[in-house]
Amino acid sequence: MQDIIDGFLTFQRDAFPQRAALFQDLASRQAPRALFISCSDSRLVPELVTQREPGDLFVIRNAGNIVPSYGPEPGGVSAAVEYAVTALGVADIVICGHSDCGAMTAIASCQCMEHMPAVDKWLRYADSARIVNRARHYDSERERVDGLVRENVIAQLANIKTHPSVCFALDEGRLALHGWVYDIASGQIDALDARTNTFVSLADHTTARATPEQLPAAV
Repeated sequence: MQDIIDGFLTFQRDAFPQRAALFQDLASRQAPRALFISCSDSRLVPELVTQREPGDLFVIRNAGNIVPSYGPEPGGVSAAVEYAVTALGVADIVICGHSDCGAMTAIASCQCMEHMPAVDKWLRYADSARIVNRARHYDSERERVDGLVRENVIAQLANIKTHPSVCFALDEGRLALHGWVYDIASGQIDALDARTNTFVSLADHTTARATPEQLPAAV
């Protein structure tokens, strides 16, 4: 814990003064352009990976970068999605999985999680990805986990489209969805390309997105 406190003191002494004007501007308002939904894994830091400053990203993090389908009992993820789209007017939503994901490894290997009932129930929101993944052939367990990470990103993109705020914004052409997979070892990102329904290198395909190009609705 002392390391964390020391880090804050360094921030307060060195980093904060360098961005004093930025924080003064952010003190009473925020206008992020993107909602970034990622895993809670400590090795994936959205602001670091995307080199964004405070105020640039509205971030949701949870085990498995999961977005439950919209339902009668909306939880924290649903509320955050609705707020980001409706109140903040974000133009892009990124759902980002990552390599060596503990949640996806547990699902792919059918690990018993009776000792973690809350985790077990939460990961059921990835059931559609699990079913598709089990139907595919893989040459190794590593490939199966990597495949599930990608299938889960696709499944969560489908889930987020059930949220009314997202559906309306997509119909009006003011929102785009992106599905990413971050590789921890290489620092590379693969992005889902709606044109081919495959994951491609984001560095080589910077315009890849998970939703087809849409024209804004007529006024």
